[in-house]
Amino acid sequence: MKKIAIITTGGTIAMRHDPILGVIPSDELNKSLNDIPYLRDMAETELFEFSNIPSPHMTPDKMFDLSKFVRKILNRKDIDGIVITHGTDTLEETAYFLDLLLDTVKPVVMTAAMRDWNEPATDGPRNLIASVRVACALHSIEEGVLVCLNDEIHAAREVTKTYTSNVATFDSLGYGPLGMVDEDTVIFFRRSLLRMHINTDKIEDKVALIKTYTGDDGRIIKELPDLGYKGVVIEGFGRGNVPEPVADAIEELINKKIPVVLVSRCFKGRVLGVYGYKGGGADLKNRGIIMGQEVSGPKARIKLMVVLGKTNDMEIIRSYFEYQNK
Repeated sequence: MKKIAIITTGGTIAMRHDPILGVIPSDELNKSLNDIPYLRDMAETELFEFSNIPSPHMTPDKMFDLSKFVRKILNRKDIDGIVITHGTDTLEETAYFLDLLLDTVKPVVMTAAMRDWNEPATDGPRNLIASVRVACALHSIEEGVLVCLNDEIHAAREVTKTYTSNVATFDSLGYGPLGMVDEDTVIFFRRSLLRMHINTDKIEDKVALIKTYTGDDGRIIKELPDLGYKGVVIEGFGRGNVPEPVADAIEELINKKIPVVLVSRCFKGRVLGVYGYKGGGADLKNRGIIMGQEVSGPKARIKLMVVLGKTNDMEIIRSYFEYQNK
């Protein structure tokens, strides 16, 4: 029987409903772990509590500490895989952060719940059971950090929360799931080929994420250096286009040696230098912007934080984001 470490960080999966305060953190998950049906028959488990916080309270520094915490457990020879419980709101960011930093063949699966532990029809126990199954599965080896909820398996790089309240909230838009859990069977449809490992002993958390909008005058972007930001991710329109004043503001930052990464507000597709008008993707490319491809804004920010922990060289930073013809 395989041994799976279960690391708790908090989130709705570890909360209970209080009639006065609402849904609040508790130790329900820790107390109830041994009572979850089927779990003890699937694997030997060992519980670790990293934190007990709502996921909006997660920070890059906490993510970095979590990566070191997870790595230490992965180095144990008796541990075959890890399941991490987390709040849904920022799970996709933590999952991608860990996917970039953890270099391991052992399965690491993140899960969560949309309903608190004592709510009717809570999804927490089922998600936890499915995630332990995935962590035990042979095909989960060398797949990086996986996300498992609602019986679907997603890649950390691709998955996003799509619904505020539905238990089927996580989806990989434009990709689809990697696989599924069907009762006691774990089925993989495909592999994720765009994973990347970045070896760094620090991160740069002063990275801003700015969504462009019609009429944006770029003034907020111009203020970012004075606020201490060392990198910026811009969510542009469509293929990667911005208003003309925003293009000028971006160029000012680039001239100050601040890396600016461009992604799209769209849910699907990658940015590309197609349009040559002022503020178009081709114009921005000529000004020195870094094309962030098809990753989301929050994940591009995560990646830039990690890369800036390793290097300040603009061309090396660019190489981590832009596809190379091989």
